[in-house]
Amino acid sequence: MSDTNPHALFDAWYAEARGGEPNDSNAMALATADAQGRPSVRMVLLKGHDTRGFVFYTNFESRKAEELLANPQAALLFHWKSLRRQIRIEGPVTRVTNEEGDAYFATRSRDSQLGAWASDQSRPLESRALFEERFHAMEARFEGQPVPRPPHWSGFRVTPMTIEFWLDRAHRLHERRLFVRDGDGWIESLLYP
Repeated sequence: MSDTNPHALFDAWYAEARGGEPNDSNAMALATADAQGRPSVRMVLLKGHDTRGFVFYTNFESRKAEELLANPQAALLFHWKSLRRQIRIEGPVTRVTNEEGDAYFATRSRDSQLGAWASDQSRPLESRALFEERFHAMEARFEGQPVPRPPHWSGFRVTPMTIEFWLDRAHRLHERRLFVRDGDGWIESLLYP
């Protein structure tokens, strides 16, 4: 057992990744499963993290959101190839508050805000031209005014029950540190590579 805080260790590794990873240091694989247990994985961007969990945003009518609403469990994977490190996180998922969703949406570029209104994310699209038409219609709709957060767009928070830190070592003798939530604290152990 250790008193090491996995959130502090995540912060340290994430700071290194932000300084050294050439592209999208906040990119993470998000694995979900539908109500029948069929898995799906895709890349999303981490937009906030603290001791409550790891936050990303999406259209709530997207496949990932539908799967999370039906089966509110997820796994995340950060892979920083240039640092030869990865972090795996697993746990239950909840929606962020409306206030959190509004606050983050307000930080997005105007075009990204308009895109959230124009896109029927994960639905069939007959042509790129149609999406561009919808985008221009949203430009006209919100001309001269702030773009509010769409009611179908917000965020999810993954509350970690396990966090594993993987560090590459020579000859595939990797280092794996596993933290498992225990009440308000954590139990740390090592795993064989």
